[in-house]
Amino acid sequence: MKSITTNKHKILNDPIYGFTTIPNELIFDLIEHPYYQRLRRITQLGLTYLVYPGAYHTRFHHALGAMHLMQKAVKTLQSKGHEITEEEEIAVLIAILLHDIGHGPFSHALEHSIVNGINHEHISMMIMDKLNEEFDGKLSLAIQIFQNKYPKLFLHQLISSQLDVDRLDYLKRDSFYSGVSEGVINSDRIISMFNVSRGELVVDAKAIYSVEKFIIARRLMYWQVYLHKAVLSAEFSLVEVLKRAKFLVQNGHDLFATSAFKQFLKNNYSLEDFNSNEKLLDLFCQLDDFDIMTSIKEWMNYDDKVLSLLSKKIIQRKLLKIELQDQPFEESYVQSIRTKVEETYKLNSSESQHLVFSNNIKNTAYNPKKDKINLLYKEGTIVDISEAADQLNISVLAKTVTKYFLCYPKECVH
Repeated sequence: MKSITTNKHKILNDPIYGFTTIPNELIFDLIEHPYYQRLRRITQLGLTYLVYPGAYHTRFHHALGAMHLMQKAVKTLQSKGHEITEEEEIAVLIAILLHDIGHGPFSHALEHSIVNGINHEHISMMIMDKLNEEFDGKLSLAIQIFQNKYPKLFLHQLISSQLDVDRLDYLKRDSFYSGVSEGVINSDRIISMFNVSRGELVVDAKAIYSVEKFIIARRLMYWQVYLHKAVLSAEFSLVEVLKRAKFLVQNGHDLFATSAFKQFLKNNYSLEDFNSNEKLLDLFCQLDDFDIMTSIKEWMNYDDKVLSLLSKKIIQRKLLKIELQDQPFEESYVQSIRTKVEETYKLNSSESQHLVFSNNIKNTAYNPKKDKINLLYKEGTIVDISEAADQLNISVLAKTVTKYFLCYPKECVH
């Protein structure tokens, strides 16, 4: 009887790029792994779909798209005479494929409220190490490149720098799904201009206008999508819901939650806990957006006013009012609103903190003090984009803009 073999060289149809390929069996097996499949259930833009209804795409979409762009980037550099071996090519594709694998439900909201002090980069690294064990060390080179411990620095810069394939994909993808055309960039043009000089990633100087457009698109996408007022209100409200739920569970309340989620509400896990207890990583990898939203739907009916009110505001999209300004809010103004909220809902001061809160956001489109975007001219000279740009003042875009916001229930303030 003829044995059945699985075709692991799959072709996928991506809404942005059309047909893309899974290049080899190891990458296929990584994509099929439950840790990676979980990314199908984690939205790329959190609660942004409450503002842009189409922004429902997932981390799964994005990582596959970034891998597709990495394939193009590798071919470009090889065509310009830079050696990238087959082993290095597979490793850099694996590294970009797994770069977001540690993201939790609603990503940054969870980092600030359920697992304190543990960011998705920590979790990604732990997952990669665990997968490396499962796959008999075949991810070792990918991990080296991901951690920037491999001599060919440009391979890491393709994954993580100010002009990497991660950013090239998410700007184009987030723009497509949100419908915000200001984020549209010419990723093909930029990638075709990638080059290597002195061991580091550079861009051929004739791509200067495409790179300028990329930097401006990134700034506009931050203000118009990622840091949109209503998105900030929704996501920071989610943080407060999770903080309140955790407080209640740790003070004896029996809140509904999925079994994995309940463990994170009950306990204040640290990075050391993850390092010493490998079962915690498996538990974390059971969490996705569905755990959180299912629980919040139930919490709408719980008898704690704060938890119930905030849960309803998220599920029913009756978001907290948000004020945005260039200076911190006067404490007296914040307190006056807090007093009104306490009177309206009969809350104490610790309860009202979840409904009236201020914070700040920062937006830096380009940071020349970090890893620079360097342009390579024909005579071999290298110039930072902020010094070379002649159409737009990139040095202005390099300044960090800080805005302060205040959220509160609008029905309490007339």
